[in-house]
Amino acid sequence: MRLVFWVGFWTFLIDQATKYLVVHAMDLRNLGEIEVLPPLLNLRMAWNYGINFGLFAQGSDIVRWVLITVAIVISGAVLWWVHSEETGKRGYIAAGLLVGGAMGNVVDRILYGGVADFLNMSCCGFDNPYAFNVADIAVFAGAIGMVLFTGGKNAA
Repeated sequence: MRLVFWVGFWTFLIDQATKYLVVHAMDLRNLGEIEVLPPLLNLRMAWNYGINFGLFAQGSDIVRWVLITVAIVISGAVLWWVHSEETGKRGYIAAGLLVGGAMGNVVDRILYGGVADFLNMSCCGFDNPYAFNVADIAVFAGAIGMVLFTGGKNAA
């Protein structure tokens, strides 16, 4: 379980550090967009007040607090799951990624009212209108890892 804590801690810290750097130090909240390696990687400021791709983004305070509560409950369930089941190192890493990423987005919702998304990737003539952040990557990778690497015979 110590591995879950440390992976979660570093995931959370990296997420919050990148958000601070981009939103505040690089002033992306006012600039709106910074081209890094166009079209492959750009920084585009987007405030997500809902869930993935802005679903349920009515902007109400109730939705915000429901999403915070859901993220905390799911994180607690993940911690309980890896604590009570035979989970190997990869399962612990996956759980840490998921919980650290979820908590990074929870802090955004508390501080800003929404999640700070800023990474935008496009390729091959496709202009991706969506942005994401380090926490989103961690939650996605952690969820996939939880499916693949938890459970008695799959744990390694």
